[in-house]
Amino acid sequence: MANKYAEYGHPCPIRDVLDRIGDQWSLLILESLASKAFRFNELHREIGDISRQMLTVTLKRLEFDGYISRTVFAEVPTRVEYRLTVLGESFLQPLRQLVDWADSHHEAICYARKTNGGALVTD
Repeated sequence: MANKYAEYGHPCPIRDVLDRIGDQWSLLILESLASKAFRFNELHREIGDISRQMLTVTLKRLEFDGYISRTVFAEVPTRVEYRLTVLGESFLQPLRQLVDWADSHHEAICYARKTNGGALVTD
């Protein structure tokens, strides 16, 4: 039986999506854009500790995957805005569930790390 995702170059949709949005910055950017459209410098200030280069790279990836749109306005100076697409907005519900779960369980995770001596188990 042929894999229905083979034509897109990745056999596993879960791994494909998580690999792209599970980086250090994508979720923060998507959450920030949930409230409004941002210009690059505004978004850079909103995120805080992201480098300009990493913000540029991450925005391009999110745009490529269809989560956000980039609109260039014919003004002087040129104005560029980033906003969520319909696809990006549809991701907000599971994203918020993940954020809520992390908030609710972070203390338990930190406790487990502390009581387990901080050692990682490798098999």
